[in-house]
Formats: sequence, C-alpha cells, structure tokens
Amino acid sequence: MKKLTIVARILAKEEQREFVKNELLKLIPITRAEEGCISYDLHQDNQNPNVFLFHENWESRELWQAHMENDHLAEYLKVTDGAVEEFILNEMTVIG
Repeated sequence: MKKLTIVARILAKEEQREFVKNELLKLIPITRAEEGCISYDLHQDNQNPNVFLFHENWESRELWQAHMENDHLAEYLKVTDGAVEEFILNEMTVIG
C-alpha cells in the first residue's frame, strides 16, 4: 500500500471565517488519533485569512477513506453547510 497525501483547500465566507476555523480546529485531535493518520495539519493563508488548507498524510488511501466516512467529519460538513464558499480536495503521491 502506498502512502497518501491529501491537500484540502477550504475557502470560508468572510462573515463565517471564525466559525469555520473553530469547526476545522475541532477536527484535529480526533483525526490525529485515527488509525492510519501520519499527520494532519491545518494552515491559514497569510494574505487571505478566509483560506484554510489541510495538509494530511495517511498510511493508505483505504485508511483515509475510512476517515472520510467518520461521524465527526459528517458533523463538520453539516454544521458548516452554507459557511464555506469553496472546497477543493487533492489526493497526491510523493514523487521526490
């Protein structure tokens, strides 16, 4: 099984920025404790504070998919519905 890197870009609506940020921060300790999670780091853009980026490393795509099906992620998606303007997710592999 190959390791998997996930880069997830979240663009919060300006008036919802702090709410989305707090909801994203709640995901960190739960996800870091999940099987297969190597790293799960949240970043906020220095130029546009409405942009958040998760940089994640997983032992395998299968374990990442199990994460994507967890209740805490479903709850995040439910409570932030309408507060996020854009969500882009890239599955990536280290090549160098």
